[in-house]
Amino acid sequence: MTFFEKIEKEQLKSEVVPFSVGDSVKVHIRVVEGDRERIQVYSGIVIARRGAGINASFTVRRLSFGEGVEKSFSLHSPRISRIQVERRGYVHRSKLYYLRRRKGKSAMTVRERSF
Repeated sequence: MTFFEKIEKEQLKSEVVPFSVGDSVKVHIRVVEGDRERIQVYSGIVIARRGAGINASFTVRRLSFGEGVEKSFSLHSPRISRIQVERRGYVHRSKLYYLRRRKGKSAMTVRERSF
């Protein structure tokens, strides 16, 4: 094991929730404002996952006042306090970028897993 692999292993989170593309998730983010710290919840559909190990990241899309908003997160970031899976989605693609072209309710519709 090299020096860099040891540092990566120390920074990996041990309690990562298993989730995949198409799942509806709530990401709890620690936000520091001055000397105060609070938790902000960002919920939406996971449209992409990429990378592995310490470089793993994912993108969450949601509708805010009729506009699509996407936010990318590093999976092992210390700013993320927890990831909560609300609903499991069932999709056949690894990236759901086609949701960007959809409008209204169909933009956030992904079939639910039935197994």
